[in-house]
Amino acid sequence: MKSALRAALASLTAMSVCTCLTPAMAQGDTSGGAQSLSSAPAASIVLAGGAEYGAPTLAAESPAVSELSIPAAAAPGKPPRLMLRIDEAGVATVYAQVTVVSDSTRKPVFTVKLGWVHTGRTLTVSWPRGALLRAGSYQVRVGAHDHHGAELVHGTGDVYDATLTVSTPPKRPPAAPAPPAPVATPPPAGVPTPAQTVADGAVFPVDGPHNFGGPENRFGAPRDGYLHQGQDVLTAEGTPVLAPLAGTILTTSYQAAGAGYYAVEHTGIGFDFMFAHCQAASLAVTTGQPVAAGTQLCRAGQTGDATASHLDFEIWVGGWQAPGGYPIDPLAYLEAWEHPGAAG
Repeated sequence: MKSALRAALASLTAMSVCTCLTPAMAQGDTSGGAQSLSSAPAASIVLAGGAEYGAPTLAAESPAVSELSIPAAAAPGKPPRLMLRIDEAGVATVYAQVTVVSDSTRKPVFTVKLGWVHTGRTLTVSWPRGALLRAGSYQVRVGAHDHHGAELVHGTGDVYDATLTVSTPPKRPPAAPAPPAPVATPPPAGVPTPAQTVADGAVFPVDGPHNFGGPENRFGAPRDGYLHQGQDVLTAEGTPVLAPLAGTILTTSYQAAGAGYYAVEHTGIGFDFMFAHCQAASLAVTTGQPVAAGTQLCRAGQTGDATASHLDFEIWVGGWQAPGGYPIDPLAYLEAWEHPGAAG
């Protein structure tokens, strides 16, 4: 009885062993169950040694440069700032270095050993003391490996190298000389002098901050087909424009392609004054109106042929646009009225 039971158990054991070694399992059955070595992707498997030799395991990842920032061009001298970040999943630190290679000689110019740096952090590379780059083209190369020896793998589209061109910047052209200060033309003989007008109580025609501009704003400056007949006084739009001397308003009018809104005054000493480019709707006087020195005539603007707010001030001898009348340079008078205490 016992011998029969032993025989039955031996038969069952043999059947179990044979079932585990069927041909389908030995060749890797793809219909279900665990994937065999032969059906696993080759790129993701390495063979482990020791007692588990032949067992599939995942390959270790390698460091990757996720940021490499450096200017593409620089002047000779100290290398420009380089910012760098290296990533590797599951790895806290990697050993990194940066090498600057000359394109002309294909040799390293200098190498910066960064040592073990933290992954996932942007760091700024400190160049060696005294490191200088001459004019030329360079490759800035990053190298790194982790504690398992896995290194950066260079390939198409990587960000491990950067090109740096070092060249001397072009020289700036010399600065243009400052325009010469306006020089007033002396008044003709027999015409009241600036000092005489100051003695008559003349006031400056712009009641606010101002300047006389440059050569293009001067009396006699070239214009399109004629010469400038006045002196520009640059000032903010809306600044009051005043009568320098007592007189009578000859006319007020508008000239779209020239003076814009303007007024003309005839004075008691024989001068005629013209005030051009007044602000629209700012004329405060009418033809035939008598005015005292300091009376507001209009406000400064840029109507007519003007590109900036200013007063175009003209002085005429012998009548404004009258037969035999002519304009003279107003600058000496304006300067005397601007600083009446200095007029001689």
